[in-house]
Amino acid sequence: MFIVRWILGRIILLLSFVFSPRGLKRDAQMQQQVDEQTQSLTLYQFAACPFCVKVRRQMKRLSLNIALKDAKVSPHKEELLAEGGSPKVPCLRIEHTNGDVQWMYESSDINEYLTTRFAAQEQTCQG
Repeated sequence: MFIVRWILGRIILLLSFVFSPRGLKRDAQMQQQVDEQTQSLTLYQFAACPFCVKVRRQMKRLSLNIALKDAKVSPHKEELLAEGGSPKVPCLRIEHTNGDVQWMYESSDINEYLTTRFAAQEQTCQG
């Protein structure tokens, strides 16, 4: 089973690389503002997990520089379990300005959050 997962994981990574989405183009000032906002976000993930790939592709589409942590290795694995409550990936750690921390686990929820927060911001700047 390990070999099958390993092979499928490599196929997923290859396809993700070959069919990589284009990033959103912003002017330098707007991209800097987005980069500052993404400093409060961290994605706990596995490299070959298809749901993690789905989130990373959305991050690329939106040109988001979110810190990635490999949840298979220490201390990230322990952080995810102790603070997030579950070793499940992908998991987006969102640190709010008031200091509260939110842990978001579902890839579709994460993508919706990122799209709502950053794509809507881009539309208001263009319009």
